[in-house]
Amino acid sequence: MHGLAFSTGIAAVDCIMNLLRSGDHVVTGDDIYGGTYRYLEDVAERRGITFDYVNMYDEAAVEAAIKPNTKMIWFESPTNPLLNLVDIEMVARLGKKHDVLTVIDNTFATPICQQPLGMGIDIVMHSATKYLNGHSDVIMGAVMVNDTELYDQLKSFQNAIGPTPSPFECFLAQRGLKTLAIRMQRHQENAMKVAQFLEQHPKVEEVLYPGLPGHRHHELAKKQMSGFSGMVSFKPKTDLEGTIKVLNATEIFILAVSLGGVESLIEQPATMTHFEMPEEVRKEVGITDNLIRLSIGIENADDLIADLDQALSVI
Repeated sequence: MHGLAFSTGIAAVDCIMNLLRSGDHVVTGDDIYGGTYRYLEDVAERRGITFDYVNMYDEAAVEAAIKPNTKMIWFESPTNPLLNLVDIEMVARLGKKHDVLTVIDNTFATPICQQPLGMGIDIVMHSATKYLNGHSDVIMGAVMVNDTELYDQLKSFQNAIGPTPSPFECFLAQRGLKTLAIRMQRHQENAMKVAQFLEQHPKVEEVLYPGLPGHRHHELAKKQMSGFSGMVSFKPKTDLEGTIKVLNATEIFILAVSLGGVESLIEQPATMTHFEMPEEVRKEVGITDNLIRLSIGIENADDLIADLDQALSVI
């Protein structure tokens, strides 16, 4: 296996996209990370690359979107922020069938919970800013591949463009990796407790966490993940104004758009991470005004639950 480190997660995205030429087509998910969506709309399109956003959970829909000029399938699993699961082996199978590169953003799952290269995916990328570093003090990206020829191509692009991290950032990220496994264990334990609490809360209408038996992709998550990670999204029974009140009422959760650090964060995708998505697109895929995304840290789970309980009391 080969790996490359980048100055940011988006720099890693950009390097991968340089494998494409003007006129090439990309199939991607309709609920991808807002930064990737912005990159496709504002940068890739200017380069003459076209793309279709599809329901990645439907194999027929994914295959139907593949065109003669399709060169890449880009997806996330779990997705950001709706925590939907995509059948990784299905995507790998379609990629091989149609001779299309397959790329997964594995940021939410981390290599601890999910290893897509072993499932047949060509390229795995991470925003190493998040769980891999884990201390909210580094901005980095990472790309992993099995194929040496593909690695050489990406390495050549990286060398030509120059999006490499500093030695100190690499040192910090290596420090973080030493505790990744134990941190992920605590993130997941806390996330499950928080999700179970929210699921029973009278002021919450929906909880999105792959570890819950009621999650629509729970069985798939059990099949392809060894853990469910620390991201939880939920929808309180309120409107935009009420949701903002909840965000501002937390005392332990920090209002911020990042994720994967040892501290717990809270954010509202519609006005923060995914604000550049047109409103009609957000609502169509389920990113409603009352959707809240939590990055569950490694604090005491009872303290996190108490904080959310008091915050929800304001609506």
